[in-house]
Amino acid sequence: MNKVFDLYGKYYDLLYKDKDYFSESEYINRLVEKFRPNSNSILDLGCGTGKHDIIFAENGFDVTGVELSENMIRKAKTNQEKNKQYLKLKFIRDDIRNLKLNRKFDIIFSLFHVMSYQTTNKDLLLTFSTVKEHLKEDGLFIFDFWYGPAVLNEKPERRVKVLEDEEIRIERFAEPVLRINENTVDVKYEMYVENKIDRTKNEIFETHNMRYLFIPEIKMFLSQLNMGIIHYEEWMTGSKLTDKSWSAVVLAGNKS
Repeated sequence: MNKVFDLYGKYYDLLYKDKDYFSESEYINRLVEKFRPNSNSILDLGCGTGKHDIIFAENGFDVTGVELSENMIRKAKTNQEKNKQYLKLKFIRDDIRNLKLNRKFDIIFSLFHVMSYQTTNKDLLLTFSTVKEHLKEDGLFIFDFWYGPAVLNEKPERRVKVLEDEEIRIERFAEPVLRINENTVDVKYEMYVENKIDRTKNEIFETHNMRYLFIPEIKMFLSQLNMGIIHYEEWMTGSKLTDKSWSAVVLAGNKS
């Protein structure tokens, strides 16, 4: 998965500059307060450029973010440099499928559909095993994902996005291919990047293979690790999942 983001990650923050990290972090914090209050330590699996983590560190949490993409982790550390006062914040470049930190956490979360990037049963189970190894006995695991019934009902569509800042202008085209027998979607990205200062241009072509998940299979994978689902709902809204809920969130933990 690191190769997927090697080029894409270079422009990640610009591509998602309108993403409301603050509201998402508030939403996650409300879930934490409801289901695992008085938590202190957080492990973020697939932390990207670290923006959720910086917000949680700002609010007093001891946060460790893990990311495989070299470009993404470099940007996370750059973002961290701008927030040096948050001493309980560190970023590690590693593979979440075989992570060994020799430490347990109150909260583990994995956001922005990181679990949907685990497209094989082996990778998903390995990632859940990482959670099992690093989660305290009464800890809480929170992750969002593409919700299968909604993907099959709504169907992925071609999307075009144009973004720019003072230096860069990007046109991104996303062409999805639904693979119903694999429960995956190949999202083929074409990005045309122009440097507004020196007028150089660059083209990037990447395919992101995304897996949509169903609640019964998540229960099955978790049960193999003596874990279970505590709660699930529509991402951000808190509503009951329907066949229009493209993004879902699951809260899981260890079985007693």
